[in-house]
Amino acid sequence: MKGSILFKFSWRYFKAKKSTQAVNIISWVSMFAMLIGTASLIIILSAFNGFETLVKSLYASFYPDLRISAVSGKTIHLQPDQLSQLKNTTGVYAVSQTIEEKAVIQLDAFQQVVVIKGVDEEYVKTSGLPDKILRGKFYVGDAENPSLVLGIGVEQALGIMADRSILPLTVYMPKKNIAPVSVQPLEALSVSNAYPKGVFSIQSDFDNKYVFTNLSFLKTFMNFQANEMTYLEIKMLPGANISSTKKEIKKMLGDAYKVEDRFEQNRTLYNTIRLEKLAIYGIFLLMLIIAAFNMVGSLSMLVLEKQRDIQILKAMGAGNRLVQKIFLLEGMLLSTIGSVGGVLLALFICYLQTTFKLVPLEGASFLIDYYPVEWRVGDLIAVACAVIAIGVAASWMPSRKASLQKIILR
Repeated sequence: MKGSILFKFSWRYFKAKKSTQAVNIISWVSMFAMLIGTASLIIILSAFNGFETLVKSLYASFYPDLRISAVSGKTIHLQPDQLSQLKNTTGVYAVSQTIEEKAVIQLDAFQQVVVIKGVDEEYVKTSGLPDKILRGKFYVGDAENPSLVLGIGVEQALGIMADRSILPLTVYMPKKNIAPVSVQPLEALSVSNAYPKGVFSIQSDFDNKYVFTNLSFLKTFMNFQANEMTYLEIKMLPGANISSTKKEIKKMLGDAYKVEDRFEQNRTLYNTIRLEKLAIYGIFLLMLIIAAFNMVGSLSMLVLEKQRDIQILKAMGAGNRLVQKIFLLEGMLLSTIGSVGGVLLALFICYLQTTFKLVPLEGASFLIDYYPVEWRVGDLIAVACAVIAIGVAASWMPSRKASLQKIILR
């Protein structure tokens, strides 16, 4: 009953025409400012979510669900029985051995420093990279006749068309376990030729430096042992519990091995994304706090206008807390209507952008030609609650002033 009375008073003050037109104008301006601020924040966060999802999907095409590497050193040794045990672990779909090392690739006068990655036949199951082939095919050859799959940036640096080249590329790599001081510089390098067969495009971080070839060839080329590798990459079954599988593998292999999920493989990237989103949220909240000063002004003017009403309420027995709650609820109404309206407006704009792609991305070099947007329920709730809280905080001082009005009998 008491809550109903409070709402009736607040709603009446909200919709009633004020004696001074400026009070109406300032009230609507404050509510409109909260609406626009709310919508802007949700739209910016949705665009950020869209880019975040896009970047994560691109990185997911390259990085596996789980990756096993050495805690110290560059290589790991896994025996056949260990590999078999890993393949039979709950939730594991496929396991792939890989080797990564820096190399120099040359064609005539063109040279490019790259990261060459040797992969086995299981790699097509653990990675989404074969689906990112632009031209040619994902074919890395065999131990005797290796082939190369180039990132599009590497292809451009060498000035070739990977799927049409009739000339082999020369690969230079450092020999393993060679003391540099005891040999001539060229004697410390392994040299081999391989033909390019395809070109891929994922993201510039990968396109400009990675080249893929056959694992067996690279093991021989670098003098690796049969059970030696740089990484063991694992693809999980859909819906599998990655965290529990990670713990099981860690327990199985021991402390000499590092087992990382996709977040841990790209910790810097994911942390940067989170910090950027928090920074955007904080900056827009500051803008909303500034916009809330309009609400302070409108409520202060409303308190001045309703002095006689306040005195009548107090004469009828209303206490200071009741009067304060009425004006606090008035501020809450302004901020709630503004936040709800802002959420609806933001959702409508996001729908238009998703459906009709109204805002394009400048340039033709990106993977998509429009700004991606993706709204999330958590963002809507966080923004709406923050706006309402700002409105209540802005209403406290005018409502407190209203509650301290003294009864003047005439």
